[in-house]
Amino acid sequence: MLKEFRDFIARGNAMDLAVGIIIGAAFTAIVNSLVADLINPLIGIFTGGVDFSNLFIALSTESYPSVAAAEAAGVAVFKYGSFITAVINFLIIAWVVFLLVKAINSLKSAVAKPAAPAPDMPKGPTQEELLAEIRDLLKAR
Repeated sequence: MLKEFRDFIARGNAMDLAVGIIIGAAFTAIVNSLVADLINPLIGIFTGGVDFSNLFIALSTESYPSVAAAEAAGVAVFKYGSFITAVINFLIIAWVVFLLVKAINSLKSAVAKPAAPAPDMPKGPTQEELLAEIRDLLKAR
């Protein structure tokens, strides 16, 4: 079983997947910063300065000025602003992955040269020609 596991890990697909996961985890920090520091402020301009991270509904009868205040009071909080931010993150990641795949595919197609046609192989004698040659050899005996 250990040999099968080693073979599985050594296959290219498993290694590619591991590299993809590591790069994806590192890329998440960049995307989170992009969304929080650049995209959300731009969206805030169009929505009148709404901060998505502070959009919530406290599931109690009292009102709270922020998510942190509601959570500090021990109240269950419905954080739909965090969900909106997560959706924005997903859309940005999906767009970047799409652009990367498109760029890689165009690079592959540019690098891949069409296969050169195989040189014409010399044709051997036909069956009739072989039989005639055999006949002639037998007559010569």
